[in-house]
Amino acid sequence: MTTQPRFGRVLTAMITPFAEDGSLDLEGAVELARWLVEQGNDGLVLAGTTGESPTLTQDEQVALVEAVVGAVDVPVVAGAGSNDTRSAVRNTERCAEVGADGILTVTPYYNRPSQAGLVDHFTAVAEASGLPVILYDIPPRSGRKIETGTLLRLADEVETIVGVKDAAGDVAETARLVGAAPEGFEVYSGEDALTLALLAVGAVGTISVATHWATPETVAMFDAFFAGDHEAARQLNRRLIPSYDFESGDLRPNPVPSKAMMKVLGLPGGDCRLPMGPEPDHLQDEARRVLADLGRG
Repeated sequence: MTTQPRFGRVLTAMITPFAEDGSLDLEGAVELARWLVEQGNDGLVLAGTTGESPTLTQDEQVALVEAVVGAVDVPVVAGAGSNDTRSAVRNTERCAEVGADGILTVTPYYNRPSQAGLVDHFTAVAEASGLPVILYDIPPRSGRKIETGTLLRLADEVETIVGVKDAAGDVAETARLVGAAPEGFEVYSGEDALTLALLAVGAVGTISVATHWATPETVAMFDAFFAGDHEAARQLNRRLIPSYDFESGDLRPNPVPSKAMMKVLGLPGGDCRLPMGPEPDHLQDEARRVLADLGRG
């Protein structure tokens, strides 16, 4: 496959920078967004899991999208989901009004709706704007899988639902989805450690955490894969494994490591808002080792 996906192949699920007092750092967000584009990102996803969406107010989410849209020349996909359909609809409308190029909408979390409820929820969100919508399937966090049949029904029946960020961790099921999906429906990897495997079964790109510091290597892996040099892609993926291991864990959940890495790189980020918890001791030392593995001082 050589056709470029609608939002590009490599997108960073960007952290949300905060000031020392925990307030939203819009100037920092603009600086970081521009740096990520300079590194080679095709697009940016704001206010997703890595962007600490559960601790952002809707006003903060909209302000973040507006600031970054005005600062970069790549597609900006706005995380605008909620486990309350009315809130997700309003957030989607507001993000569209300030210039988002697309919407990422997460599976409603905690209340664990039925598949029929998911169809109604996602349809309502998709009808809230004319923007293309990527569904975010992340059952470890949401508590509910979007079943393949549900994804296919939405892809067939709702024109603006154009893809899925796949963080379900089931490559075989992703292969079934890709094989049955209508033309133009795009699968993005939402789990860095599985990106190469998902490309092998038909994913078109990644919405990545590790690209906060490893965009060039990720772009090179994609270029090699789509050029048919699968051995080079495997070697590049192997180099990225320490980055995948670093980006999250039980003692330092995403995005705590990414924010530690931003401090090492001298980029905006600040600390995570509670309840994510404090940065563990020596995490920045580990970040430096990850960079060293990539050949950087």
